[in-house]
Amino acid sequence: MKKYSKLIIAAIVALIFIGTFVFLWQKSQPKEIVYNEFTPQTDSIQKTTIITGKIEPRNEVNIKPQISGIIAELLKEPGDYVNAGDVIAKVKVIPDMAQLSSAEMRVRLAEINLKQAETDFQREENLYNQKLVSADEFDKTKMSLAQAKHEKIAAQDALEVVRDGVSKSNAKASSTLIRSTISGVILDIPVKVGNSVILSNTFNDGTTIATVANMNDLIFRGNIDETEVGQLISGMNMKITIGALQDLKFDAALEYISPKAVESNGTNQFEIKAAVKLSENGKKIRSGYSANAEIVLARVDKVLCIPESAIEFSGDSTFVYVVKGEGKNKTYNRTYVETGLSDGVNIEIKKGITTKDKVRGPEIITDDKEK
Repeated sequence: MKKYSKLIIAAIVALIFIGTFVFLWQKSQPKEIVYNEFTPQTDSIQKTTIITGKIEPRNEVNIKPQISGIIAELLKEPGDYVNAGDVIAKVKVIPDMAQLSSAEMRVRLAEINLKQAETDFQREENLYNQKLVSADEFDKTKMSLAQAKHEKIAAQDALEVVRDGVSKSNAKASSTLIRSTISGVILDIPVKVGNSVILSNTFNDGTTIATVANMNDLIFRGNIDETEVGQLISGMNMKITIGALQDLKFDAALEYISPKAVESNGTNQFEIKAAVKLSENGKKIRSGYSANAEIVLARVDKVLCIPESAIEFSGDSTFVYVVKGEGKNKTYNRTYVETGLSDGVNIEIKKGITTKDKVRGPEIITDDKEK
């Protein structure tokens, strides 16, 4: 019994040894390499680039007050459409005490001068009726009275403007009424009722009451790398895609290429602008939407092309391996080719092969090899 057990164990060990040897031998044997093969085709190739940027109005106008004060009332909200001249807000004037005091003093002096002018006129008129003074002297007194009356009115208007921001004579053109200077959509109103505002002058830009823009005249603004900017020409067509609007696409025409680069993330970028051609869906666009612009840098039609993966690059030269023969007699001849435009997938072949040739592509990776 013991003798049979030893024989069985020895047989098992022998089988394991033989199996291991066979497995390793099979693994050590070189496997046949199989390649993809391509036939050159006649097709069109275009090189495109994607530019990231955003949509914005061509012109945004900041509406600023013509007088300092406090916002008393807001008559419009962001998103409202306004025509040029529409009132957006009302400002309550907080008068400067020095200017107010000066204006009040001017009114008092004007009243004193007017009373004196009226007294002189009455005296001169009595003398003129008695023919004791000439008509010329009487006319001068009459003119002085008229001037005193106008000065009183002017002084009163000046006081009302300093105190209230508006006078009776210019109520329609009141500087306390903040009006839109253009027709368009209100994009933003950064102030609230009760906020203090100041007018624009030499020392500051003034407080922005509202930002208004014409949303029917939009542009795409983005940056392109210096390696591609040389291929751009004003007037080139672009396709604008806005992801936030379910990938809506709009046509655009390139109209501006910056003459100066700006460094961004270690690379030189040039700003571009393109006029967006709006369709009916253009009403959905809001200022500041992120967008991508696709622009065709170069295009060739009806040219011979093959997948770029079949090209071997060696220095400044390019080669392909042309298939010769079939089955076990198949060989690959290294052949020089002259290439042209590439779109990253296919590449133009100008010289070296024809549509009758077949070229070798990348090696086919089998599941066994991957394992």
